[in-house]
Amino acid sequence: MTITITAFERSPDGGKGLARDTRVRWALEEAGQPYEVRLVSFRAMKEPEHLALHPFGQIPTYEEGELALFETGSIVFHIAERHPGLLPDEANARARAITWMFAALNTVEPPILELVTAKVLEGDKPWAKERLPLVVERIRNRLNQLSARLGDADWLDGAFSAGDLMMVSVLLRLRPSGILNEYPSLAAYVARGEARPAYKRAFDAQLAVNAGKPSTG
Repeated sequence: MTITITAFERSPDGGKGLARDTRVRWALEEAGQPYEVRLVSFRAMKEPEHLALHPFGQIPTYEEGELALFETGSIVFHIAERHPGLLPDEANARARAITWMFAALNTVEPPILELVTAKVLEGDKPWAKERLPLVVERIRNRLNQLSARLGDADWLDGAFSAGDLMMVSVLLRLRPSGILNEYPSLAAYVARGEARPAYKRAFDAQLAVNAGKPSTG
C-alpha cells in the first residue's frame, strides 16, 4: 500500500526543514519506505476534506490504505514500530528510545515553541520584553539538563533511534535564535543528525517543494 503524507504547499520557513512534515519524511527515509506527498494550501487545510484527516487543520497527515494518522509523534512512532531502523530490538533499549521521543515533544519542545510565539506572535505586546528573558531561561534550563545527559556520547541512548530523530528535529528550531550555539555538545549532536543521508534526502525533498520543484520521496 502506498504511503501518502501531506505537507505545506509553501512552507512558512521557506524549506529550511522546520516544518513538521520533515520529521515524517526523515523517519520514512531512515526506514527505507517510499512515499508520496500531497501538498495542501493554508486554505485547504481548513476545508472538510483535510479536517477529516487532521481535526486541527494542520500538517502532516499520514495515509496508508484505510489507516489515517495525524501528529508527528504518533506518525513517527507508527513508522518506527512497523519498520526496522528506528527502534532497538532489545526491549529495554526500545522502551528508552520511545521515552526520548516523548521527552523531545513534551519536555524540550514546549519552551522552544514558546520562544517562537513570544517573538513572532506576541513581539508587539507591551509585556513582550519582560516575558522574553523568562522564556529563554526556561529553554536554557532544559538544554543544560539535556547537555548533561548527552555528555560526550553521539546519541542519547546507544545507537541512533527515533528518540534522536525527534530530539534533533526539535532542537533545530533553536538555530535561528543562536541559543543552540551556546551548547557545543548539543550543536554537534544536531549536526550529526543533519549529516545522516536519510535526513539529507528528507531536507532536500522539502526544500525542492519550496523552490518550485516537484516533490519526491
